[in-house]
Amino acid sequence: QVQLVESGGGLVQAGGSLRLSCVASGRIFSSNVMGWYRQAPEKQRELVAAMTSDGITNYADSVKGRFTISRDNAKNTVWLQMNSLKPEDTGVYYCKATLIPGLAYWGQGTQVTVSS
Repeated sequence: QVQLVESGGGLVQAGGSLRLSCVASGRIFSSNVMGWYRQAPEKQRELVAAMTSDGITNYADSVKGRFTISRDNAKNTVWLQMNSLKPEDTGVYYCKATLIPGLAYWGQGTQVTVSS
């Protein structure tokens, strides 16, 4: 079993920054993909950014150049630095750990609200 705990969400004005954190505990494999997803009201959950354990990253086009994902494998922690936030970035942000294809865990989510 794997537990993921997110933190760092909140209310920020457009143009501001937030840093989300996700700490994983439990049976984390040495090779995995850690990612951030978000879900806005009445919209489907979407990938924001993901990073493999050897540092390969993937970003949604809408956040490229503004968001940065990073991780510390020794601490089983992944961060999402969000700069130049826009109102359309508002949503619940979820951390996801994919250990092997078909085996993934989700955190409980943290709310990010960007006011205009």
